[in-house]
Amino acid sequence: MTTFNHPIEFMARREQWNCGISLYARQVTREGEHFMAQPLVMAPHERFTQATPFAMVDIEQAQQLMDELWQCGLRPSEGTGSAGSLRATERHLEDMRKLVARWSGAGL
Repeated sequence: MTTFNHPIEFMARREQWNCGISLYARQVTREGEHFMAQPLVMAPHERFTQATPFAMVDIEQAQQLMDELWQCGLRPSEGTGSAGSLRATERHLEDMRKLVARWSGAGL
């Protein structure tokens, strides 16, 4: 029986030729053997039935995957978190600049 004592590790690589991201996952056994995830295969699924997740990872592994994607240049498009908050702050700052310019032009 194979015993894994290390968590799943993720690696992401930006592919310049096909404008995509290659994803890799590996896990190491107690004996030092390396296991690599195989290509994802799509299979038919009956509508309105419960699906089984194709992978389940803990929070630390999910964070590692997110960090790998960040290194590839991906950022959240909108929403909460540092990138979404930064965009909201940038919009607010631009609005404040417009207000100050308007008030300054009014001679007040």
